[in-house]
Amino acid sequence: MFYKILAKINKAILPSYTKRGLDLAKASKLQLAIIGWRYYITTRALDS
Repeated sequence: MFYKILAKINKAILPSYTKRGLDLAKASKLQLAIIGWRYYITTRALDS
């Protein structure tokens, strides 16, 4: 339940780079960190 709430907060606050068409090869370290964080939380929310 914690991860589901955190996933909703991430969706509201953090930017969606897929909608912007971001090229992962040209992404900055911060953008890659945000993508990794969103992936981690989303996978945990789906498992619970």
